[in-house]
Amino acid sequence: MSRPLEGIYVALTTPFAGDEIAVDKIRGNVEELNRTDVAGYLVLGSTGESVSLSDEESEKLVEAVVAAAGVGKKVLVGTARESTRATIAFTNRFAGRGVGAALVRPPSYFKSMLTREALRKHFLAVADQSRLPVLIYNMPQYTGISLEPRLVLDLASHPNIAGLKESSGSLAYLGEVVREAPAGFHYLVGSGGVVYPALEMGACGAVLAVANAAPEMCAGIFKLFKAGKRDEARKLQLDLIPLNRALTEVHGIAGLKYAQDLRGFYGGPARPPLLPVEERGKREIEAVMKTMGF
Repeated sequence: MSRPLEGIYVALTTPFAGDEIAVDKIRGNVEELNRTDVAGYLVLGSTGESVSLSDEESEKLVEAVVAAAGVGKKVLVGTARESTRATIAFTNRFAGRGVGAALVRPPSYFKSMLTREALRKHFLAVADQSRLPVLIYNMPQYTGISLEPRLVLDLASHPNIAGLKESSGSLAYLGEVVREAPAGFHYLVGSGGVVYPALEMGACGAVLAVANAAPEMCAGIFKLFKAGKRDEARKLQLDLIPLNRALTEVHGIAGLKYAQDLRGFYGGPARPPLLPVEERGKREIEAVMKTMGF
């Protein structure tokens, strides 16, 4: 079974200097991450504060990451917009520019009118006209829309839909999809707390926010699993859970960026309206990272 996008991807944060994007800093972060066993990078995901970026800023960030990515490191790009037309147009801006696949979340502003059929037609139209392979993105925590497993399976037969990034953390959802998905369909989880059990159930990798601060641990789970060292992979997963919870569930993007700063990457501030992590939060993050030996 060929799944060329398998592995662990870092859902990159977007560095800011003040309220301006810091292209040199994202380049530096990627150059450091190249030293680890991650499979590649997602630019313009939820963790990258993509909804707070202009199209011009977004393109500059993608160009920087593609240029900095090491040999064999793949680059995924979040390209969703609120209309089908705009999503197709923005996706195709990156065709032929070193991008491996486009990650497309559902539009969500008119969520009460986004029926199953509306979403089906949206994703099919994007897949038909995209010049990049498409990864469907299920992120109900932020969009308020949960793509039904049966809808994903209906879409999975499209030749240009390469897979799914599923960020609800539901292993039951994973089980419903992987048992019927076609061979070669990529199922990537988006929650650092379930990487190991997801791999056991048939996922081929993950796209993780926590990998910005702990890339070695995240990539290590996948590497150990593939080597058949299940007990070691399971232990590493259990060790990762407290950090993942602190950075993605409790303190959010600002806390994740603070953890990056502690690790020697560049995290910096989040873009308003997101607020900085409070001093109490900083102490909690420092304590968790100290316990883990960082």
